[in-house]
Amino acid sequence: MRIAKCGVLLIWAGACSLQAQQQPGMQNEWDIHQTLAAIALHADRLAPFVDQIQPENWVAAGAPQAYVAQAKTCRNEVRGVAAAARELSRNPEKLTGALALLFRIRTLESTLGSLGDGLRKYQNPPMADLLNAAVAENLANRDRLQQYVLELATEKEQEFRVADQEAQRCRQSISRQPSRDRVQPAKPEKN
Repeated sequence: MRIAKCGVLLIWAGACSLQAQQQPGMQNEWDIHQTLAAIALHADRLAPFVDQIQPENWVAAGAPQAYVAQAKTCRNEVRGVAAAARELSRNPEKLTGALALLFRIRTLESTLGSLGDGLRKYQNPPMADLLNAAVAENLANRDRLQQYVLELATEKEQEFRVADQEAQRCRQSISRQPSRDRVQPAKPEKN
């Protein structure tokens, strides 16, 4: 009987924490969907621009071969950011997805910064300025996503803490029961 009560209390505690619409300070669902849509749209607009960068031609002018690999990485990452943002928008509570997207954005920004330096030196300085401006357009969205990831991680930790405390309480309650009150497994009948 006590096991059933503990189970019901554990389920109830979990349901209460999941039903909370929003923690204080937590971004609401509409806001995070808008942020993710803006990130995906920005990546979609950035992809054709990145495709115009031709580091293969720079090598003849003395540029390191590494720029070719960076350009390939940028092309893949910009499309990956758009896809990951759209995927996360379907399930924004998925902490691993939110972290993966944030890491992808950071990687893309870093690689684009280096590629922009090569663009400035070997291809077209005004185009490098445009690239830097295009990357900067997404900084506010990236910062909102980063804040959301921190809030989501805090919320998940709190939910885990509550569930763990309730489970510990139930284990203690069950372990205090006299052994005769515990359910004994049925003995097989003799035929």
